[in-house]
Amino acid sequence: MHALKKNRPLRRITLAAATTVTGVVLLLSLKPHTPPTPASASSSVGHSSSPSSGDSSGSSSGSSGGSKSTGTRTVTGDTVQTRWGPVQVRITLKDGRITDATAVAYPSDNPKDQEINSYAIPQLRRETLAAQSAQIDSVSGATYTSDGYMQSLQSALDSAGL
Repeated sequence: MHALKKNRPLRRITLAAATTVTGVVLLLSLKPHTPPTPASASSSVGHSSSPSSGDSSGSSSGSSGGSKSTGTRTVTGDTVQTRWGPVQVRITLKDGRITDATAVAYPSDNPKDQEINSYAIPQLRRETLAAQSAQIDSVSGATYTSDGYMQSLQSALDSAGL
């Protein structure tokens, strides 16, 4: 006779309770994605302060020509907090054109973030250089990073006066 037959209701109740407890324990043991600590965000801000000193030297060479759009300078956009972590973009401008775009901060806390951003960041950079604006397409599978990248890029362009 099978162990779960109707003549043994206590055994069925015990097995159902044990299964429920096991399921609850497994659910509670899952570790949710945690946002980065404020210390890592402040270190990103610390890195953005060094480009601002580069901005002033770049601006002075640009202002010697009398126009904001001449010379070479580097501008760092605001840090944008996304669901998976902060995103920040630094652009290099030469004669009013974007010659380089670098993601100085992006989610890389776990292997999945690293995998996604290993293909998303270069694609966003190519899009930026081609479009010469923040009006670029999002990368499929990296929506949050793409949105944060575009917001930070727009912030950098605004700071540069473009």
